[in-house]
Amino acid sequence: MTVLREVGVKFYTQAFRKRMKDIGEDRFSRLNQYRSMWVLVFFDLPTETATERKVATKFRKNLLDDGFAMFQFSIYMRFCASRENAEVHVKRTKRALPKKGKIGILQITDKQFGMIELFHGQKEIEPETPSQQLELF
Repeated sequence: MTVLREVGVKFYTQAFRKRMKDIGEDRFSRLNQYRSMWVLVFFDLPTETATERKVATKFRKNLLDDGFAMFQFSIYMRFCASRENAEVHVKRTKRALPKKGKIGILQITDKQFGMIELFHGQKEIEPETPSQQLELF
């Protein structure tokens, strides 16, 4: 009985893999590296007056409230499970843009982000793996 069960599981696994390959499941899986995106926001905002500092702080807090994390000073990033989800966060960021300053928004795939090389001084460091983010519906 055990041998038959193992053969059955092996057959099922092979058939499942073949079927997934036939329908291209790898290409459409939910967290595919080519489908999931990273949104990076680069900004340089004036902070000479108290009002300008308040506006810059509000913009930064809006990014944090929207799930962005600081990558470097004035560079914030956010992982998005799909291009559609990335567009939602780009639109939110655009709605919160201050009147003064320079802001850039970059969208790259998870595969491209995975090729990043990080250095601390002259010593290369391993990039931190992001924690699993849960999506609530």
